Amino acid sequence: MKKVELESLIKSFILFFVSQTLLIGALFFLEYNKETKSLDESLFSAMQVCSYDLKCDNFSIDFVIKEKFELNKLHKDEDGLSGYFAIGGSQKNALKIHYEKEQYKESLSAIQNDLVLKFLIVLVLVVLLSVFFSFYTLSPLRNALKMTEEFIKDILHDFNTPLSTLRLNISMLKNEIRENKKIQRIENSVETILSLQSHLRAYLENHVSQKEKFVLEELIQERVALLDKMYRGIKFEVKLPKRILYTNRDAFVRIIDNLLSNAAKYNKEKGRVSITIEDNNLRIKDTGKGIQDRKKVFQRFYKEQDRGIGIGLHIVKKLCEELKITIRLNSKVDKGSTFYLSLKNVTSES
Repeated sequence: MKKVELESLIKSFILFFVSQTLLIGALFFLEYNKETKSLDESLFSAMQVCSYDLKCDNFSIDFVIKEKFELNKLHKDEDGLSGYFAIGGSQKNALKIHYEKEQYKESLSAIQNDLVLKFLIVLVLVVLLSVFFSFYTLSPLRNALKMTEEFIKDILHDFNTPLSTLRLNISMLKNEIRENKKIQRIENSVETILSLQSHLRAYLENHVSQKEKFVLEELIQERVALLDKMYRGIKFEVKLPKRILYTNRDAFVRIIDNLLSNAAKYNKEKGRVSITIEDNNLRIKDTGKGIQDRKKVFQRFYKEQDRGIGIGLHIVKKLCEELKITIRLNSKVDKGSTFYLSLKNVTSES
């Protein structure tokens, strides 16, 4: 299940579960009040009967001054429940029938326990319904994502033929008329399309759950060797201790390739790119043009240069999130940029 699907599933479950739980909780609260009122009415009826026949097994009987209390009404206080009734032939005294506080608490507790049990049973049903509802609402989203991904994959596959033709014809033109700026611009545009195709394919495949162990220094040296041939004027400096990482290698390579290629591509003439370890962070530092708006640099389609389309660092950010790698950036215009990749969650102990 993809991250966006899992997020949608969780949010749907929470929304349905919380709303239904609040509704059911309100209904049970009203039911509790209703049951409490019914208990009070039942006790008062028993008190009335007791005032006639004085058969009061659950009540205590006493006599009070009539003027101090309202007759024929249920009274609640700290001591429990009481009812006051007139005594035939007596103008001064009234009959007090009392229901002890502890007995009343026991009666309320019995009501509460019964309602809590019913509430828990209903809550289990709500959980099951919430899960069913969440998967049901997720289905259209999954179908839409699947159709979109299949469409994009088909388009990416169809790119191969015209791109191969373009590269072949560019190579033939180079042999015929040698290097010139127009051919170089065409070649750069083709490389940009190829880079976009590679980024989109990596983003769609998203197999970050497949982990393997590899040596960081060997991987960096391998990627630098490839870039060194493309950027002859840039000096790459690699100073890394032996460290074994345990994560998805392809996704990590995609992150490194993007950061290193950007460091070289937007560097100054005869610039430098250094790759070191600093406080458990992989540091990639360049002497390039720098970045003006560091807050927007990871946003999709944001770019500060004419080259590129502004999707590379956005994908880097997404891949770092998937691999649980924290990425930070320090940059000064005309001074260079430094990216920090936290290796804490991807370092293997052996």
